[in-house]
Amino acid sequence: MAEKLTKADLIEALHESQGLTRDDIHECVDDLFEELKRAMLEVRHRKGKAHARNPKTGEIVSVEDHGVAAFRPGRELRQQAWTIKAPSVLAS
Repeated sequence: MAEKLTKADLIEALHESQGLTRDDIHECVDDLFEELKRAMLEVRHRKGKAHARNPKTGEIVSVEDHGVAAFRPGRELRQQAWTIKAPSVLAS
């Protein structure tokens, strides 16, 4: 699995390679992320349920109608994700 990349890491890498100010890069990265979120966000509406179960406590609760975020990845992302192997679980 690839190493995690933080926004700060991305800004620093772009600062070093492009020579722009960190503030300018930070603004561009923030704008890019906002555009990506808007482009990827797809809201699906789910009906509420009178008898749902809280998976953490097992308690029966009611759930109102609500929206859920959905994401449909492109072919390249699906193909790349398919090749990633799950980390092996270490035996105690």
